[in-house]
Amino acid sequence: MIPFGPNTLHLCIDMQRLFSSEGPWPTPWMERVLPTVAQIAEQAPDRTVFTRFIPPYRPEDMPGAWRIYYERWREVTREHLDPRLLELMPPLQRLVPPATMLDKPVYSAFAGHKLRDLVSERGIDTLLVTGSETDMCVLATVLGAVDLGLRVVIVSDGVCSSSDEGHDSLLTLYTKRYSYQVETVSSEAVLAQWPS
Repeated sequence: MIPFGPNTLHLCIDMQRLFSSEGPWPTPWMERVLPTVAQIAEQAPDRTVFTRFIPPYRPEDMPGAWRIYYERWREVTREHLDPRLLELMPPLQRLVPPATMLDKPVYSAFAGHKLRDLVSERGIDTLLVTGSETDMCVLATVLGAVDLGLRVVIVSDGVCSSSDEGHDSLLTLYTKRYSYQVETVSSEAVLAQWPS
């Protein structure tokens, strides 16, 4: 593995109570990967960005297929949702600040300009990716980072999904189909040199 340089950013996707066992969209592995994610973030909180998936207030606030989606999941709109479920998992909450937190209304953290601006302003060339879900928001964000030409390193035991099949398929896809743009590594390998 190529060492991480000073322009590496840990991007942690949607590790929120919304996707924990107490939320309406539980990701069963979240509690299992949380200690790994927290350990990586704790080693360099000033070089960590946490994203949060923020649903609309009501379905009508979103366009097209998103509106249909939230008509099905009306209980997850902010009109009905307990706002505490939007918070980061407790071990991660305490790291903000110095860690940065960015909210997003869709799957990709690169939708809109906030993350792109932050990456540009900090001169980031490498993203170390953890979070939830491997086959949804992590996937959308990884493809956005690839499009920007960033080096993308996914921590294989630092991502989780509500679908074992989806998770396994995506890790295979990253290593076989995107092998020039995406690296998958274990947290042990990352922690041995993070931060550098």
